[in-house]
Formats: sequence, C-alpha cells, structure tokens
Amino acid sequence: MKLFLAEPFKSLWAGRDAFAEVERLQGQVYRELEGRSTLRTEVAGRGYFVKIHRGIGWGEVAKNLFSAKLPVLGAGQEFKAVARLHEAGVPTMTAVAYGERGSNPAAQHSFIITEELAPTVSLEDFSLDWRTTPPEPRLKRALIAEVARLVGTMHRAGVNHRDCYICHFLLHTDKPVSADDFKLSVIDLHRAQTRRAITPRWRNKDLAALYFSALDIGLTKHDKLRFLKGYFRQPLRQILSHEAVLLGKLEKKADKLYARKQRYGDAL
Repeated sequence: MKLFLAEPFKSLWAGRDAFAEVERLQGQVYRELEGRSTLRTEVAGRGYFVKIHRGIGWGEVAKNLFSAKLPVLGAGQEFKAVARLHEAGVPTMTAVAYGERGSNPAAQHSFIITEELAPTVSLEDFSLDWRTTPPEPRLKRALIAEVARLVGTMHRAGVNHRDCYICHFLLHTDKPVSADDFKLSVIDLHRAQTRRAITPRWRNKDLAALYFSALDIGLTKHDKLRFLKGYFRQPLRQILSHEAVLLGKLEKKADKLYARKQRYGDAL
C-alpha cells in the first residue's frame, strides 16, 4: 500500500482509513465512468479535485491492449507526473493526497486529490473567438511562446501528456492578463507517462494533439514557427532542416484527427 497525505487531509483523516474517507467525500461530480470518478469538493473553504480509481477489470485491460491503447490502471501515473513537473519547474496542480492499494492491477483502488486552480480559464475557452476577434498581437505571441516552453520542458523532463490539448492549459485570471504578466498551468495528467527520457513516438503524439486542438483558433504560419522555435530551442533554419519529416507527419496526423472530429464531433 502507498499513502501520502498533506494538510488538510493529514489532520482530517488522522487515524482513519483514507480509502474509506475519500469515498465519503461529496461535491460536484465532473465525471463518472466505470471504475473512475472525478469530483470537486471543498474542505475548510478551499476547493479540491478528487479522482478515484476503483479498477477497470481484466476485460477492459485486454480491450485497451487489443486496440493498441495503454490502459490507465490507477492514480499513480498522475501522481508521478505531477511530481516530475514540479521538479522541472512546469506550473501544474499540487497533490495533497494520494493512495494506492491492491496488488491486482485490474482491481487496484487508488485516488489523488489536488488543489483547485482558481480562478482560471482554459486556453480553449480563452481563444474561442480568436478567428473572428483576434487577440492583442503581443499577448498572442507571448501565450504561444509559453505553451512551447511548457511543453518542451515537460518533454525534456521525461513526461508525455497523452491528452495534450489546449483545453488542458489553464490561464490564471486572479489578476489582469497581459503579454507581460500571465501564468499558465498544465492539468489533467491522469494518462501521462513518466520515464527517464521521452521517446519520439510519444513526443510526436503530444505535438500532433496540441496542433490539432489549435487548428480552429486562427494560427498563422508565423505563429506555428514561433511555437517550433520555442519548443525546440534552436534556430528556425536548423529546425526546418532537421525536423522536416517530423513536421510533415504532424501536419498529416493533425489533419487526420481534424477530419475525424468533423465526422464524429464530440464523440471523438
């Protein structure tokens, strides 16, 4: 069994079964799937997000593997990813509680509780009308550069997100947002993988997903080049020469994802 508790849950659950206590937490349910639930709760006037994994069963594990997908077996992946991003200096959630018990990976009971990041708005919502109402140019350039820096730092730290869409970058709104003063945080790491060094395959999947999620916000060629320069931290001439094959693949992958989105919409 693994257990980590910080305040306020360390005091709140002292001498109690943390796994039983987390199941008693109440609040707004954001997701309820077979074997996993996500809710927002409040303790002592502060907001927290709770993710509980109750095991997906061997049938679901086999189904994922048969379709070439890596199943999420518990909260451990997110807990490790959060810790690694903090070490690398990438703004993200702060875990205040984590538990894991059970040796059967298909029936493991685990949970993670993170501090709520508020007030914030996702980059997806913030950029929703950029195509028709372009943002202030300096702010747009600054946000693109910061996303490039965060994703590049995340990948160099050995973390690939697996849900690397602009909706999972939160813009903090506790003070006026400007090109010279803003903060972005990376969230929703429950599928993230943490390893010594990221592989090209998983790096490319993240980059394609990010590009796909930004196709509708009116990015220009210069915007894309600015991202590449910030991500690779190399001169553009070198990037375009050394990464030509990669860039072509990213375009095709993003276009394929976008075509599927047009066909299936929210069911994608």
